[in-house]
Amino acid sequence: QLQLTESGGGPVRAGDSLRLSCAASERTNHRYVMAWFRQTPGKERELVAALSWGGANSAYGDFVKGRFIISRSNAKSEVYLQMNNLEPEDTAVYFCAFGEMGGLPSGLPGTYDFWGQGTQVTVSS
Repeated sequence: QLQLTESGGGPVRAGDSLRLSCAASERTNHRYVMAWFRQTPGKERELVAALSWGGANSAYGDFVKGRFIISRSNAKSEVYLQMNNLEPEDTAVYFCAFGEMGGLPSGLPGTYDFWGQGTQVTVSS
C-alpha cells in the first residue's frame, strides 16, 4: 500500500510564500496523476491543483488565480506545490493524493487512490 507524506506546512503571514512537498513511501512506476487538495472544518475537500504524469495536463481550483504552481518528480515519486501571495482564506489542511485515471486530471477526491495525512497551512493577516 503506497503511503504519502506531506511536509512544508506551517504558519505564515498574508503575502508570504510556502512550498509543500509530498513523498511516496516507495518509488512507483504507475503513471499516477498527482494532486493537492485542501479542506477546512465543515467544508468539503476541494481541488487545489492536479498534474498528469507527463506534466502536459494540469488543473487548478478557481481560487488559485495564478498564485500556485504544481510540479512533480516522477523519478522520486514526489509532488510539490509552490504557493505564492498567500491569503488568510488559504488557511486549511492540505492533502496530497495520487490517482490512476485516464484523460485529464480529475478534481474529484473520490477518483484518487492514495492520500497523505495532511499538513496544516495557517495564513494570518
